[in-house]
Amino acid sequence: MPHKILIVVTSHAALGTTGKLTGFWLEELAAPYMVFAGSGAHVDIASPKGGKAPADPKSTDSASPEVKAFTADADAQAKLGDTRKLSEITEHYDAVFVAGGHGVMWDLTGDPDLARLLGDHHARGAVVAAVCHGPAALAQVVDRSGDPLVKGRRVTSFSDEEEAAVGLTQVVPFLIESTFKAQGGHYERAAMWQSHVVRDGRLITGQNPASSKAAAEETLRALGAG
Repeated sequence: MPHKILIVVTSHAALGTTGKLTGFWLEELAAPYMVFAGSGAHVDIASPKGGKAPADPKSTDSASPEVKAFTADADAQAKLGDTRKLSEITEHYDAVFVAGGHGVMWDLTGDPDLARLLGDHHARGAVVAAVCHGPAALAQVVDRSGDPLVKGRRVTSFSDEEEAAVGLTQVVPFLIESTFKAQGGHYERAAMWQSHVVRDGRLITGQNPASSKAAAEETLRALGAG
């Protein structure tokens, strides 16, 4: 049976109070989608509001092969244009992958449906993965003992230094690296903008957009090991 994988994207398009637009980062959806679909997996895309999800305008001119393939894939575009609503998802997936983009910081970090979905899937043995700002959604997830899911685990995410480099330290609601450390997570990182993926059992996190493809490939390896 082919694996069933759910990719979660943000529905939020406003970059705080800056008056600028944001959303999900296209490469962080496109690369995992193409990796998963290329493996033969069945891939769904979901968001808090359902329907068409907003891509960060700064991410749509990417020249990466995965982005080009994704934008040319009619099935992928149909799913992105009509994403599933998180509150209506009842079935189980083998893996849940949270794509990044700054929009995540305003909706996926406080979405109770996503918190339950991630917590329940991890507890029953599914792989939970996220890249760049996607790991911010993990900050609200607890394990069966009530502790933060990242407590005592090796994790990564968009680093505090990278957030400062893009000038949004004072715009985002919180800094992911600092929050994970405060929750007892063992945060790891590479140099800014370099691909870096951390796997701790069935929990997989990627540091930045450059980590998108590698995080997806590590997710498949975790599924194979399971």
